[in-house]
Amino acid sequence: MKIGFIGAGNMASAIVKGLVGAEIIDSKNISVFDVDKDRSKALAKEFGVTVSRGENSLAGDCDVVVLAVKPYVLDSLLPKISRALEKKNPLVVSIAVGKTLRYIEDLLSYSPALVRVMPNINAKVGGAMSAVCKNDKVSDEQFESVKEIFGCVGGVIEISEAQFSTFAAVASSSPAFTYMYIDALARSGVKNGMSKAQALKIAAQSVLGSAKMILESDEHPWALVDQVCSPGGTTIEGVASLQTNAFEAAVINAVDAVIAKDKKI
Repeated sequence: MKIGFIGAGNMASAIVKGLVGAEIIDSKNISVFDVDKDRSKALAKEFGVTVSRGENSLAGDCDVVVLAVKPYVLDSLLPKISRALEKKNPLVVSIAVGKTLRYIEDLLSYSPALVRVMPNINAKVGGAMSAVCKNDKVSDEQFESVKEIFGCVGGVIEISEAQFSTFAAVASSSPAFTYMYIDALARSGVKNGMSKAQALKIAAQSVLGSAKMILESDEHPWALVDQVCSPGGTTIEGVASLQTNAFEAAVINAVDAVIAKDKKI
């Protein structure tokens, strides 16, 4: 199997890194093309992948073509490579934010086997959460291949396309919220006499461990909150302060704002 990436930015680089590291496919069977030639060359130098001569060359040579470009690029890219895709008929995978399966199909001269994937920035460290959906041209084997590819950079979940806006907020945008939370914890440590480097490491590891606890304990988050809060203790004071200051409402409002914006794209 040959996999090609049109676009060699951060997300494509993370996926290539995951594929090569997991040894799912030989790096020689991975092709990349980017209008910024330096990006393609950098991936080739680091991972031994092949730099394609152009979008059409890549589209006509690969079994899986990953559209790893900015959403606005699709309008010009897809009509340009449509004939090459139709002739080769590869599995087409799009990671373009906000662009539906129907949107992509309408820009092509034929109906391809098409999968839409939404990973998040944590793919760069193998900790992404990716959502996947497909059209009816995609075989079970092809769909499993996509799940395997994106499983190299984190977790994968199949959802309906109607849920992608919600997923965008809960998974794709939430890393930014979590980074802010970790930084706020670290700054509170600095306020109380700890170095920023120490406080940041402590806060990040605590959040990582808390996420692991949620995933592996089978206990409800509030049951875990109760376990940390001793009667008359210190933690319950902090929890009560967060509730007084509408912590949960602020998070929900942030998610709602992302969903509203996503639906306008």
